[in-house]
Amino acid sequence: MSASPTKITELLIDWSKGDKAALDRLMPLIERELRRLAHSYMRHEDNDHLLQTTALVNEAYIKLVNQNRTHWKSRAHFFAIAATIMRRILLNYARDRRRQKRGGDAIQVSLSDLTIMTDEKSEELIALDEALVKLAAVDERKSRVIELHYFGGLTVEEMAAVLCVSEATINRDLNLARAWLTLELTRGS
Repeated sequence: MSASPTKITELLIDWSKGDKAALDRLMPLIERELRRLAHSYMRHEDNDHLLQTTALVNEAYIKLVNQNRTHWKSRAHFFAIAATIMRRILLNYARDRRRQKRGGDAIQVSLSDLTIMTDEKSEELIALDEALVKLAAVDERKSRVIELHYFGGLTVEEMAAVLCVSEATINRDLNLARAWLTLELTRGS
């Protein structure tokens, strides 16, 4: 099922205003995009990672539905938040993996929540997150642009709309942030 960005935005705004039926009409329209977004994230994980696209979509969906105080502005705004949520879910799995490797507190998980992530991928994801946090301390917008583009799959036009800046600014931010991250990540290795 496909819908225009305008229709999705209208439903998001209605949902923000408390229309529960709008959420029911909205979810089938955005499910494909949420799966694409989750697939984009999972593409960076190892093939044997047991957290599958569907599980990532489901976890993100639960968190998105519980965003009671968010006043959705547009489709791009919604998917920007979804991208952030998915990134945090995967980061939490990577941190849990690191903690377990180092003999941290035993955590009981059901078999459906079990993940297998190689140590190398866990460390790469954590290093990238740490670099993005450092970048955010220097320039919040550039960090957000990287997150929205690489993890959220948003276009330059969509990022410009979400961040309320010009497309030229987004392109400059992308170039500078890539250079900064490359330097930061090579410095850390």
